[in-house]
Amino acid sequence: MQNKAERPWVLIRGAGDLATGTILRLYRCGFKVLALECADPSAIRRKAAFCEAVWQGSTTVEGVTCRRIEKAAEAAAVSAAGEIPLLVDETSAAAELMHPAAVVDAILAKRNLGTHRGMAPITVGLGPGFTAGQDVDAVVETMRGHQLGRVIRQGAAIPNTGVPGNIGGYTKERVIHAPASGPMEFVPDDTGALIDIGAVVRKGQCIGRVGGVEVPATLDGVLRGLIREGYPVTKGLKIADIDPRPEQVHNCDTVSDKARAIAGGVVEALLSLAEERGLALL
Repeated sequence: MQNKAERPWVLIRGAGDLATGTILRLYRCGFKVLALECADPSAIRRKAAFCEAVWQGSTTVEGVTCRRIEKAAEAAAVSAAGEIPLLVDETSAAAELMHPAAVVDAILAKRNLGTHRGMAPITVGLGPGFTAGQDVDAVVETMRGHQLGRVIRQGAAIPNTGVPGNIGGYTKERVIHAPASGPMEFVPDDTGALIDIGAVVRKGQCIGRVGGVEVPATLDGVLRGLIREGYPVTKGLKIADIDPRPEQVHNCDTVSDKARAIAGGVVEALLSLAEERGLALL
């Protein structure tokens, strides 16, 4: 195994909650990782998403800190300090400067936002929008179910159904979309405390306002995700996520089972492709 400073970079496009599962797994396995994000990420599972570093400068998930950098040249020092560097770079221009061994597109946009096989010796795409053997070398399945985390070497992932996976008997009811456009406004509960991630809510309860319009909870459960206060929301944007399982109140700030399964697929894809091509990632 190479000294970490000598290992090649693995660039991860995106740092939302699902991407964070992959970033965290790769970091813990010893890969040298740089996360690339957009300037205004709209993650709702903020307590389990490294993209919060865009807003806060740094954030910690499961004991690992991700720190925003202003230019690619700062990445090595942050990595050497034991943290994960994150750069605002929507076009992945850093790929030309860093000469990464691999690029993983974890934006989860349900379409390809510019990732191509010329970006690095190994390219991996998560979910629908990519075709293995064409625009990327491998695709990792992101649909909940038997195929979740599967590595696809030829072809595409299951097409987007537009329906969230079933949890506790609920699918589309779990996800709340903005009823209007405007800044996200937090509201107090019965005790006067602002409702935020981790709150136990009941169906019909107001959990926030957007442009002055109340946002009601769609079911009883744990508020697992809520877009950050003040975010300029557009009507229809996903702004909240309720988990009907009350025991999940303790897991709002940790990587999900789905993210961990996807992360395992990414590790498999990277190591198998590196072995085939004679590349040393570690």
